[in-house]
Amino acid sequence: MSDTPLYADCTLVFDLDGTLVDTAPDLTAALNHVLAQEGYAPLPLPEVRNLVGHGARALIERGMRLNGRIPSGEDMQRMFGQFIDYYGQNIATNSTPFPGVARTLEYFRSRRARMGVCTNKPEALSHALLHALDMHSHFTAILGSDSLTVRKPDPAHLLETIRRAGGDPARAVLIGDSAVDLDTARAAKIPVVGVSFGYSQTPMRELGAEIVIDSFDRLIEVLPEILPVRS
Repeated sequence: MSDTPLYADCTLVFDLDGTLVDTAPDLTAALNHVLAQEGYAPLPLPEVRNLVGHGARALIERGMRLNGRIPSGEDMQRMFGQFIDYYGQNIATNSTPFPGVARTLEYFRSRRARMGVCTNKPEALSHALLHALDMHSHFTAILGSDSLTVRKPDPAHLLETIRRAGGDPARAVLIGDSAVDLDTARAAKIPVVGVSFGYSQTPMRELGAEIVIDSFDRLIEVLPEILPVRS
């Protein structure tokens, strides 16, 4: 029996950085470009990795603090511009989808699931990254940090992503890697699947995620537990 009816009226919404794509190498390179412009040594990837989910400004501030400097608002704005310019030009140099992502997205698309992206990455950069990795066509809605007047963990960010994807919150699931994703889904009263391989400093299971997958293709196995066939 085909499992298409299970997914044909559901909406799967994904976080981007740390969930669909390992972007830490290129974000680290962008941060180190800014640090070099300021005369500081580069930071290693493991030092930066757990900060990725907090945004570019947090990355820059952390890099400055590690060098004993608290940047002024004016300095932060200048360095943020340098970061975004460099990152935008090198957005997929070393970023790659996590193992199993391509096959899993194709599996759900072939079964007519609606799919969207809800991320705190700026929308233009989100589109650029997904285009560069040939993933863009999977998604009917892509909302970033600047798409609305609110962003995750505000539930309106997730609910609007579902709406623009043509979906129903009663048949939607969020897949993410952070406490922000958990808080967003809970506020929207939508089930959430956590991934263990993302950028959260605290393991998703310790954060209280009821379902956590250790590889992306496990999503195919766990979703039927969350999305029973509608009668």
